[in-house]
Amino acid sequence: MNSHPYLRAYMAGICLPTMFLLVATTGFTFARFVYDIPIPIERIVVFPMAVVPNAWGVWNMLYLRLGSRRWRLGLHGALLPVLLIPLGVALARLLDITIITAGVVAVFAPMALILYYLAWKYLVGYFNRVLGINYDK
Repeated sequence: MNSHPYLRAYMAGICLPTMFLLVATTGFTFARFVYDIPIPIERIVVFPMAVVPNAWGVWNMLYLRLGSRRWRLGLHGALLPVLLIPLGVALARLLDITIITAGVVAVFAPMALILYYLAWKYLVGYFNRVLGINYDK
């Protein structure tokens, strides 16, 4: 299975965030429309639905391009929030979403790094193995 390795890397990368966002969006929708919790879902969900899965796919393609000679997959994945968090904060300010503050970012950024490390090391690594992605080229 040597054909289209970058397409397979992209698909392996987008698999996990796409599944997670489906569940999270369902939960937000129920919270908003069934339990009348005032969460502006339509403004909050734009960034995660449009950018995050694509960023994961492109990030996995970049790892395939660099190969495992430089660093491990978990560390590579843990670097992705360093790009995504500032983009998310900038979009939140642009859309005037007040629940995302510097304090919230300071608390959740270290947790994001740890979760991304674990997700990339175990889950994205698993999806890469399932799709037969070989990094040692």
